[in-house]
Formats: sequence, C-alpha cells, structure tokens
Amino acid sequence: MLLKYFSLDALSGKRVAIKANFNSADPFPASTHLDTLSAIIDALKDNAAGIVMPERSGMGITRVVLREMGVTDLAKKQGFDIVILDELKSGDWIKENPEGSHWARGFLFPRVFKEADAIVQTCCLKTHRFGGNFTMSLKNSVGMVAKYDPDDGYNYMGELHSSKYQRLMIAEINTAYKSAFVIMDGIKAFSNGGPEAGKLIEPGIMIGSVDRVAIDATGVAVLRSFGTTPEISGGSVFQLEQIKRAADLGIGARGYNDMEIIPVNKDAEDICSGIEKELRREVQAKT
Repeated sequence: MLLKYFSLDALSGKRVAIKANFNSADPFPASTHLDTLSAIIDALKDNAAGIVMPERSGMGITRVVLREMGVTDLAKKQGFDIVILDELKSGDWIKENPEGSHWARGFLFPRVFKEADAIVQTCCLKTHRFGGNFTMSLKNSVGMVAKYDPDDGYNYMGELHSSKYQRLMIAEINTAYKSAFVIMDGIKAFSNGGPEAGKLIEPGIMIGSVDRVAIDATGVAVLRSFGTTPEISGGSVFQLEQIKRAADLGIGARGYNDMEIIPVNKDAEDICSGIEKELRREVQAKT
C-alpha cells in the first residue's frame, strides 16, 4: 500500500489525529471507504501512541452518520477514539483568522487537531456542485471547522456556503494545520455532481502525498482525463481558485515544477503520464 512510502516510524510514540471524509451516510466515493480507513488505522497503530478521529458531517448528524457507515464499530474493533466535533464546548475550539482572510470573523478550529502530534488525512476524489467545484484534500478540511460558534450560535458554514469567496475560504482553512501525509482514494470517483452522489467513474488509483495542494492538483488532472464539469475543466489547474489560493498561502506546490508524479507500479504508468501531461499545460502555456 502507499503507506509504505511514508516515514511512519516518525510517528512513533505520537498522538495522531486522522481526518477522514464522512460528510454524509452515503457510500464510497461519497464517503471514505471503510477498508481504506481500516488499513490506515492498522498502519498507524504499529507506530503511533494513540489515534483519534475527530469528525463533523455536513449532510447528516455526525454521530448517526458514523454509526450507519460502520465507523463506530470499527473504532471499537481497532481501538481508536472518535471525537464528535458538533458536540465540543467553547473551550474545545481555537479561533483562527489568517492574514488576508475572506472569513468575516475568522473560523473556529478544534483543539483536538491543534494538540495532536501529527495529522493524517484521507480524502475522496469527487466534484462538488454546491460551490466548492471539487472536494478533495483541501475541501475535506471544511469538516474540521465548527458549524456553529458554541458561544453565540454564529453559523460559520452558512457564511461559507453563501459567500462568493467560498473557494478562497476553503483554502484558508488549511492554514490552521499541517498534515503528515494525505491518502486520496481514487478507486472510484464522481466526475460530476457530488459530494454525496454523482456521475461515477473508476480511475482505479490511490494517490499519496505530503502536499495537499499537489494532491488536489493531481486529482483535478485525473477528473479532466475522464471528462468533468466546466468549472474544473478550463484553464490551468494551478489557476483554479482553491488551488491558487492555497498555493499563494504557502500550503503546498505553486505549480507543476514543484511536483513529481511517481508511479509505484507498472499499472500506474499510463495514468501518471496523463496526469503529467495535463499539469504540464501550465508550464507550456508560459513558454
């Protein structure tokens, strides 16, 4: 599995928080596949001192979603903790307000992620019809942010989803943390619609990176190779608002020249060549 290409021994003795994608109780690729989550947890257990999975669902009651998706039973079986972010109190959140932020009053980020020694993310590969355009690693971070302020009831998600700056605000959330690595499950994906349902495609790939910008750029290139929405298809990958804003904020790669696409087996060589061709369009356009 891709995990062997990361330095898991660097997590030895550390408390690891994992951000999966359980926005709703809809099956993969709407949500993290239970087998993928289980494999990541198994690999982490051999190294980490403890594992916690904080989560907030956007299209359902989080506790119910996790139970229906089998995550609650998996946690009991594999011995990791679950934190329901919707149920946190005022002192469990930290106010974040990045410089130049498009958030009216910043946003609340969970102390449980801030105090973890390392954060691991696993995301899906899909489009997003509600304004995000695509939902991969960068947008998966939205599930870390408080929906409501527990003190005054302010609706952060209402602000996000009604703002013309939504895609920039998504990128800005990612300034709140660093990730040890990200695993994107692209065995199946949505090339249209999303996040809970859409046109199903089967790229048949898993993608891993320490860089959230690079992995999202790679995911966009994959969607383009299958045919996707106009919002994702046009222009340079690195000019798409989520990706450009995140790159400008120093979260990850600023362009194709900052990336290296490495196939880990022969079966991956053709799709990696296609990804490189799509990402090189930006470089070629400037020469």
